[in-house]
Amino acid sequence: MLASSSGSPRPSVGDIFFRSLAGFAALFVLLVLFGVAVALLWRSLPAFQHFGWSFLWTGTWDPVRDLFGGWIPIAGTLISSAIALLIAVPLAYGVALFVTSLAPAWLGRPVGSAIELLAAIPSIIYGMWGLFVFAPLFAKAEPWISAHIGTLPYLGVLFRGPPMGIGMLTAGLILAIMVLPFIASIMRDVFAVVPPMLKESAYALGATPWEVQRHVVLAYTRSAVLGGIFLGLGRALGETMAVTFVIGNAHQLSSSLLKPGNSIAALLANEFAEASSPLYQSSLLALGFILFVMTLVILILARLLLWRLETAQGKAGL
Repeated sequence: MLASSSGSPRPSVGDIFFRSLAGFAALFVLLVLFGVAVALLWRSLPAFQHFGWSFLWTGTWDPVRDLFGGWIPIAGTLISSAIALLIAVPLAYGVALFVTSLAPAWLGRPVGSAIELLAAIPSIIYGMWGLFVFAPLFAKAEPWISAHIGTLPYLGVLFRGPPMGIGMLTAGLILAIMVLPFIASIMRDVFAVVPPMLKESAYALGATPWEVQRHVVLAYTRSAVLGGIFLGLGRALGETMAVTFVIGNAHQLSSSLLKPGNSIAALLANEFAEASSPLYQSSLLALGFILFVMTLVILILARLLLWRLETAQGKAGL
């Protein structure tokens, strides 16, 4: 790097080229994101113009009469993703805690590798396993669930239904298995980088292992942990093939999680090839645009939440 006449270093040709290349890569990503959003919005405008805002809360889906509403797949996507997070987050936390703090080295490494291998399995394999193995077993367990949990006040209405084996709860369970390795891997990595001095100081003050994990490890890594959870949520929202196999693909929304339902991704996979009319295609693309916006909004909210947590940690001196 040469010095200019003013004394400041003059960037070399290689530095200029590298900076330009990095800037082009960042701009290219933004252009692709903007292009996808514009293309989806443009192709979905006929549906939004025809149905208006009522498209978001109308449950009718009748291709014969060209009547479409996106409420049922939108609600199914949110419900199945919420079930997946409710199951996957505690399991991921337990796995990360076991691997980083409780397991011996000869056991912790294989368990960590097995968790990472779960992320490498194609989603269609999860769907086939869920349909041909898990769903029949779950159908045998559903009578017990309906008889014992379904009789509880308030909560019981969520677990009433015939023993079909496929439905919203089955889709949520399969999604939980799929997002588990993503959340667990991030938790494991951030738990492993917590300074040992912090934990040893807490132990020296008489803290129990659970208190150390809650007040020291989680306090130190909560930003990264929340980031991993939102990453898993984004993965669950857009999952297609595995959900298509086990959700039931019924355009209905029931109060019982044991009954079939639908999601945006499953509906697009099942019906896009059959969309004959322009309004039908536009309605499907409108659902795709809504899914895009949902994922984008969740990621933006995650970044804002992480920024607030990092700011609060900086003020607290953590």
